Amino acid sequence: MLWQMLNAARDLGRAQDIATILIRYGFGSFVRVLGMGQALERAGRVLHWQHVEEYVRLETPQRIRRVLEDLGPTYIKLGQIMATRVDVFPPAYITEFEKLQDQAPPIPFEELLPQIEEDIGGRIDDIFSYVDRQPLAAASIAQVHRAFLKDGTAVILKVRRPGLRKIIEADLRLLQRIVDIAESEEPELRRFHPRNILRQFNQSLRRELDLASEGRNSEQVALNLSGDVNIRVPKIYWQWTGERLNVQEYIEGIPGRDLESVESEGLDRKLLADRGARAVMQMIMEDGFFHADPHPGNVFYLRDNKLAFIDFGMIGRLTEERREQVVSLLYGMVNHAPARVVEILEDWSDNPTVDEQALTVEIEAFVDQYSSLTVKDLSLTDMMTDLMALLRDHNLILPADLALLIKAYITLDGLGRHLNPEFNTLVFAAPYLEQIMMERYRPEAIARRGWRNLISVADMVSNLPKDMRKLLHASRKGALQVDINVRHFDYYVNKNDNAMSRLAMGIITAALIIGSSIITTIERGPYIFGIQAFAFLGFTCAILGFFWVLVSIWQSNHKR
Repeated sequence: MLWQMLNAARDLGRAQDIATILIRYGFGSFVRVLGMGQALERAGRVLHWQHVEEYVRLETPQRIRRVLEDLGPTYIKLGQIMATRVDVFPPAYITEFEKLQDQAPPIPFEELLPQIEEDIGGRIDDIFSYVDRQPLAAASIAQVHRAFLKDGTAVILKVRRPGLRKIIEADLRLLQRIVDIAESEEPELRRFHPRNILRQFNQSLRRELDLASEGRNSEQVALNLSGDVNIRVPKIYWQWTGERLNVQEYIEGIPGRDLESVESEGLDRKLLADRGARAVMQMIMEDGFFHADPHPGNVFYLRDNKLAFIDFGMIGRLTEERREQVVSLLYGMVNHAPARVVEILEDWSDNPTVDEQALTVEIEAFVDQYSSLTVKDLSLTDMMTDLMALLRDHNLILPADLALLIKAYITLDGLGRHLNPEFNTLVFAAPYLEQIMMERYRPEAIARRGWRNLISVADMVSNLPKDMRKLLHASRKGALQVDINVRHFDYYVNKNDNAMSRLAMGIITAALIIGSSIITTIERGPYIFGIQAFAFLGFTCAILGFFWVLVSIWQSNHKR
């Protein structure tokens, strides 16, 4: 408890900043529903808030995005993670979250220099012949500077912002408290699974803080794509790369968003889209280790219609079993097998209360809609958007790795269409799906799966006597526990606990009144306002207890 109080006090300044921004934006549509828009405008003018009329008229997704922008780097990163959860948030929210740009004011190079020299273990001039003091880019986590090694090799220095870890740790503690309060005070928010999203964000942000982790990701992708001569991945210089500094090859090319330069350089946009799609499909379907955000900002176009992928801070991983499940899901959609689709979705979700019959009916309608189209006429983005809406309706939440996969597919589709309006991701996915399905049912693959299952059954049978012995031993010691999850049980326990607390306080208040009345008959001792001192203290406590009970009852009725 003491440690929690110290943490709360330490984060008090940051908590005040967050509260101020949330109040400024009026808690979304809640202000308009209560008719408090005009009142908020008047309050904003008194407090000299800027553009408060605009804040009041913003739609809820826009309002949340603006709040995240104003809260700073940690929350912008959170919004970017939320943009990957197409299974949780409707398209209007995803569209706003995707607008969050990871930009920050640059830090003067002189402030970065001591940290850089500490990380490289020497003076910067001893290793680099030239370092550009003006950054190429400045983001919330790191700042990028161009440099040249002594042999003339062009590199970039990706430098983590000094003191960043302490700020992010404070934000993560505050976010955890906000999530706890939000789930307890607003049960409706639980359908968005804020704890799961915060857990995914926590893991992603901590990995991104380690710039060496990005280097390892980059090398793994480079190794996997080494057979594709049309794809480049920056080389990492490990002798100077660590947690706070990443030194990697500088790639000269056309930024992915600059289509005018693509045209002026005579590059083939259709060929670029095809080669980029094949590379991403290989990462996803063959390697199970993929760039989770292949948008135009993370791609450069090179001579001879080649591509370079950069920024491997956000990586997705898929096990062989998960890849087979994805293939089965897509196969079931395209080949009219709704039962297979329902089975896989239920396996992925952790919701035991789903209405399987209603889900099956809707999946059948969904499959009917898309199985009648040819692969060329199918739109992966439309299909995934409709599927995610169906999952949200049934409160089915995907695991984080699958959410990243679907986000990567949709982003890839957008990248391809950015280059070639006729691009279709499913056309490129189809050969991979067919290949994986054929390999899945080859005799060797069936024998391999059968052997693995046989080993699992043998292990289970051989461990059965030991497990039974442990179970009986725990039962004899009285240590056997059975967890029963009763829906809404916690809610009724809390209500009963609150009622008992009010009852106890009422009894204590009555006892104080009676005891104090008896003490007033004693004529000795000090007096306060003509009342015996202990009696006065007792009456004061009784009055405070009385008001506490009244306020508690009012709050309970107000929440109900």
